[in-house]
Amino acid sequence: MADTPLRWGIVGCGVIAPWHAKAITHSDGIELSAVCDIVPENTRTFAEDFGVDTVFGDYQEMFSQASLDVVSICAPSGIHSEIAVAAAGAGVNVLTEKPMAITLPQIDAMISACDDAGVKLGCIFQRRTTSASIRVREAVKNGELGKMVMGDAYLKYYRSQAYYDSAGWRGTWELDGGGALMNQGVHGIDLLLWIMGDVEKVYAKAAPKTRRIPVEDTAVAILTFKSGAWGVLEGTTSCNPGEATRLELHGENGTVILEDPTIKRWAVTSEEDGHAENVELEIEEDEAPDAMAGDPQAFGLRGHVIQVRDMADAIRNDRQPLVPGTSARKAVELILAVYRSSELGWEVTLPLDE
Repeated sequence: MADTPLRWGIVGCGVIAPWHAKAITHSDGIELSAVCDIVPENTRTFAEDFGVDTVFGDYQEMFSQASLDVVSICAPSGIHSEIAVAAAGAGVNVLTEKPMAITLPQIDAMISACDDAGVKLGCIFQRRTTSASIRVREAVKNGELGKMVMGDAYLKYYRSQAYYDSAGWRGTWELDGGGALMNQGVHGIDLLLWIMGDVEKVYAKAAPKTRRIPVEDTAVAILTFKSGAWGVLEGTTSCNPGEATRLELHGENGTVILEDPTIKRWAVTSEEDGHAENVELEIEEDEAPDAMAGDPQAFGLRGHVIQVRDMADAIRNDRQPLVPGTSARKAVELILAVYRSSELGWEVTLPLDE
């Protein structure tokens, strides 16, 4: 396999699929071999755009006929699990878009199927790949901020009613799995957990405040991390025109504010009872997210390239991908805990009993 290109397929030729296709075509040792979508016009247009000759309208047929090594799942979130399980059954490695799936049983089925088949399972969370995110995580894990006191995430996006009306699966429990948190906020939630560690308790409110959808467009939550730190989570798609993802991290020795994709504040002291002063960090700037907060299609390619190449390397060298299934599961579990707390009206303890 090391001397031959990995044969890569894509299931779902919608909004996010071009980022996977471009990442594949920007990577050595990989070829985009087949694409699949239930809408024939989508498949034909996508295949023409990326020079793919092999197209399917059924992913089962693709897995049985296309001799793939790996597949990107870019279909609606509610069917990620069934596609991943089918891929694993055919011996195909899986890289899925976020969220990994929309229920814990779905996710656990994906993990089990891939483990049983001996194939890799990865999930796209490209914000873990930025230089700023990596540096902030190192600071927290290495104790540079001292004992962590608070970890807050402000995930304020704008999505219009037209956005939700543009596809029948958007803003539904059945296929989107939720709203502002499950679709948009999941990126920042994953990043917060990756930096701060697991959450133990959640008290939350979530509801549709402005959009005509059954799921939430606005949510707030109070978090208790296993470390003992507290946190605030705010997620919305009703914030016009939207703001950049912002994490505020506070420890006894300092404060770091991460505003994707840059560090906006770094004030850390190494002295006991010292006063933290702002300093300028020299960190290589990553590709800017442009107007991502207000435009669902406005984000860069860099993170997808990194994760596609990482998946290829993980397959070739038999290691876990950058974001394995067990790690991607954590963000979904926290979001489901927010929904449960809002529905019940009291604090919910993790792990959830599903």
